[in-house]
Amino acid sequence: MPKCQRYELYRLENIKSPKDIKGLSIQQLQEVAKEIRQGILNRVSNHSGHVGPNLGFVEATIALHYVFNAPEDKIVFDVSHQSYPHKMLTGRADGFLHVEDMNAISGYSSPRENAEYDNFEIGHTSTSIALASGLQRGRDILGGKENVIAVIGDGSLSGGEAFEGFDTAAENGTNIIIVVNDNEMSIAENHGGLYRNLKLLRETKGKAECNYFRAMGFDYHYVEEGNDIETLIAAFRGVKDVDHPVVVHIHTEKGRGYAPAVANKEAWHWHMPFNIADGSLRQEDNSEDMDTMLGDWLFEKMQKDPKLLLITAGTPASFGFTKERREAAGKQFVDTGIAEEEAVALASGAAKRGAHPVFSDYATFFQRTYDQLAQDLAVNGNPAVFNILGSTIYGMNDFTHICFFDIPMISHIPNLHYLAPTTYEELIAMEDWAIRQEKYAVAIRVPEGPVYHATEAVETDYSDINRFKVAHRGKDVAIIAAGNFFQKGEQVRKLLADKGIDATLVNPRWLSGIDEPLLEELKQDHKLVITLEDGSLDGGFGERISRYYGPTDMRVLNFGVRKSLYDRYDVEELLKVNHLTNEQIASDVMAVLSSLR
Repeated sequence: MPKCQRYELYRLENIKSPKDIKGLSIQQLQEVAKEIRQGILNRVSNHSGHVGPNLGFVEATIALHYVFNAPEDKIVFDVSHQSYPHKMLTGRADGFLHVEDMNAISGYSSPRENAEYDNFEIGHTSTSIALASGLQRGRDILGGKENVIAVIGDGSLSGGEAFEGFDTAAENGTNIIIVVNDNEMSIAENHGGLYRNLKLLRETKGKAECNYFRAMGFDYHYVEEGNDIETLIAAFRGVKDVDHPVVVHIHTEKGRGYAPAVANKEAWHWHMPFNIADGSLRQEDNSEDMDTMLGDWLFEKMQKDPKLLLITAGTPASFGFTKERREAAGKQFVDTGIAEEEAVALASGAAKRGAHPVFSDYATFFQRTYDQLAQDLAVNGNPAVFNILGSTIYGMNDFTHICFFDIPMISHIPNLHYLAPTTYEELIAMEDWAIRQEKYAVAIRVPEGPVYHATEAVETDYSDINRFKVAHRGKDVAIIAAGNFFQKGEQVRKLLADKGIDATLVNPRWLSGIDEPLLEELKQDHKLVITLEDGSLDGGFGERISRYYGPTDMRVLNFGVRKSLYDRYDVEELLKVNHLTNEQIASDVMAVLSSLR
């Protein structure tokens, strides 16, 4: 293979720590900023990643490290998807300059990657101030003197934990510096009353009497030129070593320095590999996408059902709701901003009033809503619908964004029914039923990966709760394959058929309960039941089946992913380690059958 291209950015390559920039002139720092931008674009154009947030925070990162003394001073990046410049200034430039080194660097702050400069594993939003308030209080009781800095932006202020962090940090009353990176955006446009105040503060250059941050108990400084290094250095010097809580509100440009990212900030928040010259994708993907297809159907459904209310928490593009669709939807669409807890409670309240609310978001972000799903929704029995996106081992695989722990979380909440469709047609049938019915709270695990289509008519009424569907009736072995792994179940069944085993194949459809009559029936002519699920084995769907058969002679094998903290794993290796390849599953089945003879 030809050696990967190396960018000749010698000054940046020579920066091993923030100390290396402290003696540079403003002009030299501006050159470093240019090189950092080139590094960001080099990485994301080859490797994919967050574009706009990082490009907009280059100068602020340089100024922070120029003024403050990390790692003695503690910097906490919210979401941390704007931490690429920080990584380049803390000894990790190779992961941005050299293609062959990119896999070694994650897209988020990570103490496992650099414990000296990265204080926390952070990938979810609105957490930085709360975490920093802990550093603040820990420093105070231990008699420390360091500065504590929290960086927050990209819509993160709308999250409830950000408010709670502000509240606690102000009450602590000691040194903490909150840098509000105001680029006028979330992932898409900002939503929420708080952002009206940010807009007012921008328009008045920070002089408006109505000031959210002052009301919370913070001293306040506004920096209009948030992409000017010299101005930022002066602002940060002015607050270094303060003895009270302070907010530095900086107005930045998302996507700064790269025209396509400035022109379309939403599309360039995160991006697949692209050609730097014009921003075009390196490889077009014209395959069907289930999330987008679901969004298409929901948009059409909205025209027919005036009660339908579509809800997102800052991720409208996750199900294909473009700006044009959002505008066309009018009052039938609401973006709560990055506030998933509010989205669930809003859905519950809207259902109580008689609307047909549907909240769609990624599985990793639903982790933030456990209490609301259990208390605000399930305890009240309101018939809202929740689309759980990205829940698969084939999806996001960053340490902080694993999406396959949803089944143990959601399926065990009483009074909340969790469905797992296997094809597009089954998904739409379940979605349509869930929206129409007004009795149950329903979550739907949207299939991921290749889009499969039904080869026969699918049921349209799922009111008979917890009834599994037998796709093929055999004997001796029954394969219960849920959702994304139903097709794997079919492939395993064919492998067993080649070995003379005519296995039964079952589509369970329900993840939150079991079909006791069917499981009893299987006892008559089956020796072994296996379960397949694209998710966590511990606490997962398969364990329900094992528990049911526990007191009986039926042997059960559960296949899924063992509980662990995974980071940027190789999918094929993950399958092998967890005995999830089709061949391994078939082999394990044959070994058990042999032992039963």
